[in-house]
Amino acid sequence: MTAQAPADLKIRELEVRGAQGPLAARLYLAGNPSAKRDALIVFFHGGGFVAGDLEEADEFLRHLVTCNPGHVILATNYTLAAVSPFPAAVEDAHAVLAWAKKNKSKLAWSGKQLLTAGIEAGANLAAVSALMARDRGGPALAGQILIMPMLDPGLSTCSMRELPNCPDKMQVANTCAAAYRGYLPNAADRAHPYASPLQSSRLKNLPPALILSAEDDPLRDEAEQYGAKLIACGVKTTVRRMPPAPLQEPGARNECACRGFALKEMASFISAIDGPEQPSA
Repeated sequence: MTAQAPADLKIRELEVRGAQGPLAARLYLAGNPSAKRDALIVFFHGGGFVAGDLEEADEFLRHLVTCNPGHVILATNYTLAAVSPFPAAVEDAHAVLAWAKKNKSKLAWSGKQLLTAGIEAGANLAAVSALMARDRGGPALAGQILIMPMLDPGLSTCSMRELPNCPDKMQVANTCAAAYRGYLPNAADRAHPYASPLQSSRLKNLPPALILSAEDDPLRDEAEQYGAKLIACGVKTTVRRMPPAPLQEPGARNECACRGFALKEMASFISAIDGPEQPSA
């Protein structure tokens, strides 16, 4: 998918409310800045729970909102594991969704459709925040978008264990292992569904999901297994495997060569969503 960046692309720095206090966030708009968009995407960055910030996915989100000016995107930080490990980050994720629902007038959002999204560790938070919203009675979500998600602290899938002789991919696996050690220092937490959604036995009544895996990604199998489990539980789920996209540099996976594929799938998914409509606050 290709699109010319409009001159009226607007990016605004702001603060949102996390579980324990304010968090830096960034709002992305394209088109008429005074118009209310029907869909708000709350996006959580990658970084393996231990690193990353708003710059992590900035270029990707600029492209996403440029291609889809009918949506507004709220990217947010969350508490990193070095400051406070699990469950601090997931509590932040849910708190930001609740804040967004209450503050739609600040976000150029009509309040109709709220989606949670993220990449890698951020996709874990997106998946978990959907579980938490269901379990805690809100906020109602219209969808969840999981891009190359980290869902299995056990690193037990075939694509993670049976790596080809490739230093880049082996580095990803090692990075994931180190990330989980930092995020889940208490081994017992690794079985918690809010840490390991792939192991959850309660996946019914979740919002529709778009799950994007990648052919050459060690995280591929856990993403696709999660999609299969959601489908088995009656959740409307689309799973797409993106073509191989060799890394230009470590840590730049959200700027991958298959960006156009991801943008097109996300636009189609959001356009197909019928609801639920958010109640007025």
